[in-house]
Amino acid sequence: MTANIFCYAFFQGLATSLDTLCAQAYGSGHKHLVGLQLQRMIYFLWLLGLPIAVLFFFAGDILHHIVPEPESAELAGLYLRVAIFGIPGYAAFEGGKRFVQSQGLFSATTWVLLVAAPINVIVNWGLVWHFGFGFVGAPIAVVFTQTLMPILLALYVVFVNGSQCWGGFSRRSLTNWLPMIKLAIPGMIMVVAEWLAFEILTLLSTQFGTSHLAAQSILVTVTATMFMIPFPVSIAASTRIANLIGAKLVNAAKTSAKVAFGAGCIIGLFNLTVLWSLRFRLPHLFTDDEEVITLVANVLPLCAVMQIFDVLAAIAHGLLRGIGKQSFGGYANLAAYYVIAVPIAILAAFVFEWKLYGLWLGTTIGLALVALVEYWYCYTRDWDQAVREAEHRNTAG
Repeated sequence: MTANIFCYAFFQGLATSLDTLCAQAYGSGHKHLVGLQLQRMIYFLWLLGLPIAVLFFFAGDILHHIVPEPESAELAGLYLRVAIFGIPGYAAFEGGKRFVQSQGLFSATTWVLLVAAPINVIVNWGLVWHFGFGFVGAPIAVVFTQTLMPILLALYVVFVNGSQCWGGFSRRSLTNWLPMIKLAIPGMIMVVAEWLAFEILTLLSTQFGTSHLAAQSILVTVTATMFMIPFPVSIAASTRIANLIGAKLVNAAKTSAKVAFGAGCIIGLFNLTVLWSLRFRLPHLFTDDEEVITLVANVLPLCAVMQIFDVLAAIAHGLLRGIGKQSFGGYANLAAYYVIAVPIAILAAFVFEWKLYGLWLGTTIGLALVALVEYWYCYTRDWDQAVREAEHRNTAG
C-alpha cells in the first residue's frame, strides 16, 4: 500500500499528462515532439524519484510507529528499500506506455506484458524458493521485472514499430517543463485521490473485525477486477480524442466522445448484471467462511449499482485527458471524495452502524457525483478552445 500510494499511483497519475501531450502532438503531425515529451516526463519522474527513494529507505523506521506488529513493519521496510532500485524502470515504462499508445500502438505494451509476466513468475519462484532468498526475493523479482519492461518496450519500438516518433535524445527535453507539469499535477490528483479513498475505506473496515476486513478485501478485489473492463476504453478514448483535437477535427472528437460514453453505459450495465446475478457465487471463489460470504453477498448489490458510476467516471476521466482538462478532474475528484464521499461513508458506517454497506454507500455517491460533474463539464466545454490550447502547447513544446 505504501509503494502504491507514494510511488506507483503517484507516477501513473503524473504520466497521464502524456495522454494529452503526446497524443495531441501526434495528431497535429509534430511526430518529433512525441519523443521530446516522453524524455521530459521520464526525467521529471526520475527527479521526483529521489525524495521517494529517501522515504523508502527510512520507511521501516516510520512504519514502526504506524504498524502494530514490529515484524510486519520491518519486512515492509525491507521490501521498500529494495523497491528503490525499481523506481527508474517503473518511471520509464509509465512514460513509454503513453509514447506508443499515442501512436495507436496499443499492442506494444500487450506484447511486453505477455513476455514479462511469465518471466516475473519464474524469477519470483526462483529467488524466493529455489535459491532460498525467502521474503527479500519477492521485491528483488519486482525490481527485475520493472527494469526489464522498459527495455522490452524500447526493443519493440526499435525493431517493430514506433521509432518514427523518436527524434533522438535532445537537450531541449531539459527545458520547458511547465506545460507538462500543469497537466501532470491534476492528473496525479485524479488517480491518487481515488486510490487513497479506497485505501482509507479498507483501513476503516478494520474497526469492524477480521470478518468485515476479509469481506472488504474481497469486495475491493472484485470491483477492481471489473474496473479492468472500462479502463482500456478510457485510455483508447483519451488517445483518440487527443489525436483528433491535435488534428483540429473537433466534430470527429465529439463523435468519439459520444461513442465512448455509449460504450461506458453498455459496460456499466454488463458489470451491474454480473455482480448482481453472481452475488451469492462470487464470494465462494475467495473463502468458505459463511460469515464473510454473507457480508459480501449483502454488499455486492450496492457494488453492482456502483459499477454504473465507476465505469462512467472512468470514461469521463479519459475525455478530460483527451481535451487537456485534467485540472478540472483533479479538483472534482478531491471535492467528491474528501468533502462528500468519505464523510458520508464514515457517517453511514459508524453513526448509522451500517458498517461495510455504509462505507460503500459513500463511495457510490462520490463516484456518481464525479461522473455527473465531469460529463457536465465535457458537454458544456468549448472544444474549439481545446483545439487552440493544444495548438499553443504544441507550438511551445
